[in-house]
Amino acid sequence: MMIMAVILFSFNTVVMADAYQSCVKCHGENGELRALGRSKVISKMSKAEILSALKGYLNGSYGGPMSALMKGKIADLSEAQMVEISEKIGK
Repeated sequence: MMIMAVILFSFNTVVMADAYQSCVKCHGENGELRALGRSKVISKMSKAEILSALKGYLNGSYGGPMSALMKGKIADLSEAQMVEISEKIGK
């Protein structure tokens, strides 16, 4: 039982650690890039702003011309993964 718990925790940690990896190509390793030359530099945003933006992309309340692209990119993220991304990148 203990071994299974450790395996599940390890798997969840790996999945969580990879949550930002799909963002790196456009936003940069540390959120320092303007994605496609259009977005905000997310490393300049607060953790709360990033989390709010991610949730807003999903529910349609945030974003401009890139919102459909972002909604597709983050559709499979869990709330915990969104929090992890905001904690990693936000100030």
